[in-house]
Amino acid sequence: MLDKSKNLKKGNNNQITINNQITNSKIRLIGVSGCQLGIYSSQKALKLAQEEGLDLVMISDRSDPPVCRIIDYGKYKFTQEKKAKEARKKQHNANLKEVKMRYKIEQHDYNVRINQALRFLEAGDKVKATITFKGREIQHSDLAVELLDKMAKDLNILADVQQAPSRDGKHIIMILSPKKNKSK
Repeated sequence: MLDKSKNLKKGNNNQITINNQITNSKIRLIGVSGCQLGIYSSQKALKLAQEEGLDLVMISDRSDPPVCRIIDYGKYKFTQEKKAKEARKKQHNANLKEVKMRYKIEQHDYNVRINQALRFLEAGDKVKATITFKGREIQHSDLAVELLDKMAKDLNILADVQQAPSRDGKHIIMILSPKKNKSK
């Protein structure tokens, strides 16, 4: 049994209350095997935990009466940290990457932009395709929309159009997001 004198942090400002820190008069006790033992006084539950050489840990203080469990606190803390680490590992934040071009782009340059977009989409990021106009080029916005539609068609294996081509000042933008189920 571990002797804990202070409340230990659990996640974001949630306190783990253990052993002598549990001051509730009645608690619902869960045994080592995971089955409910019933409602006990906190002193009696602590005595049962000490007899088994384990700790009394408050699992939920929101219920009435609070739920406590007889477990090895060190092992419990380790498994909680391991679960949190796995959850962080599986979490992926999709960034928004931008591919810029002009509507009069040459074929080779267009292929380079397509390859950039493919790389971003395979990494799980969203792609913002931007076509910039200078001066009177804005009169040819229909050509820019055609180019973005061609780009969406070329990338349709890996991407869905999240936002159709739309005009934003002297730019036309389109946002592509990676497909959930990649079918190759």
